[in-house]
Amino acid sequence: MSNGKDATATENSSQMTLKECLDECMEALDLFLNNHFNESLERLRPRARESMYHALIYATVLEMQAMMTFQHDDISSAGNTMKSAQEVCQRFRRKSPNLSNKSTGESLTEEQLHAEVCYAECQLQRAALTFLQDENMVSFIKGGIKVRNSYLIYKELHTYIQSHGSLKGPSHIHLEGGIAFGIGAFNLTLSLFPARILKVLEFAGFSGDKEYGLSQLHDGATAMNLRSMLCALLLLCYYTFLTFILGTGEGEVADAEQLLKPFRLRYPRGAIFLFFAGRTEEIKGNIDEAVALFEDGCKAQQAWKQFHHMCYWELMWCFTYKRVWKMAYFYADLLSQESRWSKAMYVYMKAACLSMLPLDEARPFGEDEVVLFRQVPTFKQKIAGKSPPTEKFAIRKARRYKAHSPVRLPVPVLEMMYMWNGFTMISKRPELTEGMMQTLVEAERTLLESPGNEYSVDDRCVIHLLKGLCLKNQGQFQAAEECFNKVYTSEKKIKFDHYLVPNSLLELSLLYIDQGRRDEAVKLLHKAKNNYKEYSMESRTQFRVHAALAKLKADPGDQEEITHL
Repeated sequence: MSNGKDATATENSSQMTLKECLDECMEALDLFLNNHFNESLERLRPRARESMYHALIYATVLEMQAMMTFQHDDISSAGNTMKSAQEVCQRFRRKSPNLSNKSTGESLTEEQLHAEVCYAECQLQRAALTFLQDENMVSFIKGGIKVRNSYLIYKELHTYIQSHGSLKGPSHIHLEGGIAFGIGAFNLTLSLFPARILKVLEFAGFSGDKEYGLSQLHDGATAMNLRSMLCALLLLCYYTFLTFILGTGEGEVADAEQLLKPFRLRYPRGAIFLFFAGRTEEIKGNIDEAVALFEDGCKAQQAWKQFHHMCYWELMWCFTYKRVWKMAYFYADLLSQESRWSKAMYVYMKAACLSMLPLDEARPFGEDEVVLFRQVPTFKQKIAGKSPPTEKFAIRKARRYKAHSPVRLPVPVLEMMYMWNGFTMISKRPELTEGMMQTLVEAERTLLESPGNEYSVDDRCVIHLLKGLCLKNQGQFQAAEECFNKVYTSEKKIKFDHYLVPNSLLELSLLYIDQGRRDEAVKLLHKAKNNYKEYSMESRTQFRVHAALAKLKADPGDQEEITHL
């Protein structure tokens, strides 16, 4: 730009450039959502070193890919790209350290405001990668610090935009979308964390406002802006996954479907949206419809195999709910060959599916579950310095097959299904619950007819817990309560599966909530939260206890130390 131009012309041309950048990035996202992943990256790459939005969106697409492959090289490469993107954004930021500084605040250009929001987003995404990748607690804390710095920028921007309502440039909708994404993501994510985990992440004294976070993300998702896809994806993950895995298991299906509708119309073959549509059908108990959508999701594109793996995982569970063990085995087998996420978990699921078949039935590919169970520990891996908790659980359960003549696990698939809250998934379909109940009754009969051993009490308690869930689905509350209590009263006799007691207390409290017995539920939840430590999948149970207490608005322990974001 020549120096002869006056300031207004310069600003207009820079706004024009900003608008052009945003338009081109919107086109690139459009390609991405239509399964043209490589073309999307090609469109972004040439300007990724000069335009903050090209840099951010290019790095975002690579990060999404890395999060699906879980391969160290991909995660590392995405982290470096995001770091470069942050450096590009830094070049466009204002020099003063404070947004609300009166002398500089008034003269912030539109471009500088966009640079702030892009910079904060880069930091947020780098933190997410740090949690995935690095191998020690120090890095985990570093991730927490990045998160906090990012949050402070969002908070300041939010306040600034509120107080400078007249400063609306032509690209303001994208700026508002960026702030809505940041503020929404923080409030929603932190509302899911129990206070003691927030302390570890250096977030002591913080908590998120879930409803506010959801409303911010919803505003972002329904406006036509660059972040509407990110807002929508985060909401869909929350509605269809997090409420099950880390919550009390009532997925917000109507909200998810409402959100999906415009995207499904606009991208009818978009693999991401086919996947979420499949997941919503699965939650509704429409397993056959879900299977068809996941299969469609695989057919829709061949460029990113990682999408296929997400579909295979869901297909494995869909066939588990239907008790079609060989098909569930088939998808676990595909995952064990193709996906790097957790080979130990996939091999465990292969063995678990085969062990559900009658002893005299031929195994696919001549595989033998005992051999497979013995292989599980050999596939242990480290992510963020730890094995994923589900992998640790699988390795622990497979240990008993080391013996020369092993004691069989009674219902390993159903036990793992519980860990992913699958009994809630089948609650809308009486015939699926009935099928599970038959499997559990048969397993219980076999146990009673077998000679006792060191695992007998644990195995019986596993069956009591799972039968309790089936009885709850069938509305037989009294019988369900008896099953959960049988586990609790066996506490002193359980030798290995210590997770059963806090989980049976959690399930009993959820049963009480359904019956309106609030005070009894709160008492049990506090017992589950405070009296048990160091058991399998502890953080997942703690998340679910936190969600139940939050639902009842009954967690004084957290409230004492919380200041809302």
